[in-house]
Amino acid sequence: MNTEAIYKHKKPFLLESGQKLKDLEIAYHTYGTLNAKKDNVIWVCHALTANSDVFDWWKGLFGDNCLFNPKEHFIVCANVIGSHYGSTSPLSLNSATGLPYFLSFPDFTVRDLAAAHKLLADHLGLPQIGLLIGGSLGGQQAMEWAILEPQRIRKLVLIATNAQHSAWGIAFNESQRLAITADRTFYTPSPDGGKKGLKVARSFALLSYRTYGTYATTQMEVNPDKLSDFKASSYQNYQGEKLVNRFNAYSYWYLTKAMDSHHVGRKRNSVEEALKLIQAKTLVIGIKNDVLFPIEEQQLLANHIPNARFTELNSFYGHDGFLVETEILTQVIGNFFRAADSDNSVISLHKIA
Repeated sequence: MNTEAIYKHKKPFLLESGQKLKDLEIAYHTYGTLNAKKDNVIWVCHALTANSDVFDWWKGLFGDNCLFNPKEHFIVCANVIGSHYGSTSPLSLNSATGLPYFLSFPDFTVRDLAAAHKLLADHLGLPQIGLLIGGSLGGQQAMEWAILEPQRIRKLVLIATNAQHSAWGIAFNESQRLAITADRTFYTPSPDGGKKGLKVARSFALLSYRTYGTYATTQMEVNPDKLSDFKASSYQNYQGEKLVNRFNAYSYWYLTKAMDSHHVGRKRNSVEEALKLIQAKTLVIGIKNDVLFPIEEQQLLANHIPNARFTELNSFYGHDGFLVETEILTQVIGNFFRAADSDNSVISLHKIA
């Protein structure tokens, strides 16, 4: 059974900043049926511009005939606060004014996104999450939730993510926001504001999601006499337009700021002390040629989460490999999923070419 719904929270939602969101709404999908023991829950935390329909954007890992399927599991994916796809966002109506928030939307953090997941899990009556999984921004959310509620999360899979967003990652995000704010329409109260800037921002972002080798193979020109209209140029324009047609600049602006805020050690003494709070059996997966989230960041996670395994893989697609390499992920995560049911499972290192 596939269900799409919206949870409407009846109380003001307190953000980490001290500000409150009234009338919080969380859009979500569920697939399959919760069993009598309520121990077959798979919860997915999505990345920056994804939606809650995980069967649409993580095909090969989630689906009717995949590792995580609705016949065996009760699968939940919630759209994050600030996103374009149904949850409360800058385009939502502010009940105090009757107008959309736009740039008056309150700042929120990854920790707030995790707190919202907790609210939805309570609403759905889920005392435990059998496996919590996320990549990139989704991995940051999953990590925060596993720290906030260590007893609720039984197994944890963190892919191409980190414990603290790096200066390198923040610089990429700031460059994208500079592109958005260079578009004067961003400051006009319109859902279409900032579209040209968003196109440029996505073009920047794509360079961090892929690698030199990706472009050298897929966008290299074969005609040495060509002087313009290069394939790489067309590709950047196409990818920018593609996002503009399905997203908005205000959500993108706020979500990149939330990613910058990610720091599990905030008010917990240190990153290392925070990671020690995770009780879930954990699989950390790093992508060796990931430009945006270097492999050292995942190694740090595996070294400080008490019951963690580490797997390294290479991907032609760089950071985006966590969405594409579903055959390898099925094998690695499937082995972990089965082994984690044994109390004798041990930490081990793996490298997959």
